[in-house]
Amino acid sequence: MRFGLIGTGPWAQRVHGPALAATPDIELVGVWGRSEERAATLATALRTTAYTDLDALVGDVEAVAFAVPPDVQAELAIRVAGAGRHLLLEKPVATDPGRAREVRDAAALSGVSSVVFFTDRFVEAQRSWFAEVKEHELRGGWLRWFSDLHAADNPFGASPWRHEQGALWDIGPHAISTLTAALGPIETVWATGGERDLVILAFTHASGATSTATLSAYAPPAAVGFEAAVWGEHGVLPMPPRPEGAAVDAFRTAARELVAAAGSGTPHPLDVAFGVHVVELLADAAEQVTTR
Repeated sequence: MRFGLIGTGPWAQRVHGPALAATPDIELVGVWGRSEERAATLATALRTTAYTDLDALVGDVEAVAFAVPPDVQAELAIRVAGAGRHLLLEKPVATDPGRAREVRDAAALSGVSSVVFFTDRFVEAQRSWFAEVKEHELRGGWLRWFSDLHAADNPFGASPWRHEQGALWDIGPHAISTLTAALGPIETVWATGGERDLVILAFTHASGATSTATLSAYAPPAAVGFEAAVWGEHGVLPMPPRPEGAAVDAFRTAARELVAAAGSGTPHPLDVAFGVHVVELLADAAEQVTTR
């Protein structure tokens, strides 16, 4: 399948571009970005073509991968879906539920397939853990993710939308996806905020389980880290750490599964409809934090 890449930032440089350029049966036709200079630099590194016209790129491909801020993504994804191209989206789909639903509806109207890249859902080690925990009767779980967006060497530190939206919208989608995979669909969320962007989320799952997520993108360096676990009659089952460099292989898996979904016509479990559900939960949590 012929893919185009929209975006030229760190994630496009480190993950999306290298993954698409090295996946069998996928051809990375070209790159488009809001900066023509950065698009040219990235295209040269990936040995592909830099496009200065977005519609020209969309016209030359069958699927488009996005590596742009969420609200830019939503605007462009509606346009790309309207052109009949399959969507490999980043999380969150948008930061406004209405815009996220517009992406979903545009994809449905055009009959195109979609996958949202929730990284750990495509990592083989994590998938094995998700399959393992489903064999047990679980009562709940938790996830803690503290990062250091303010650190000088953080490659995403220059990302304005991450600073503006904080951990809820940057890390929150991963938390919802991970806890959903382990404990089943989330029905409700309770949220409270703390210092700076610290947010604590409590979820109820359709299975009857409950879980929590504690998130911050501005944690002290000594507190930075990730942990997740579920618990039940068999005790506590910790999630294994994500293997070093796993994101590129995970994105290749996501791209291959988008191709498969497009070929079969069967919706992917992590399609834009699931992405909309995540956005709706996050918007609910954001409103609760604001009003408390």
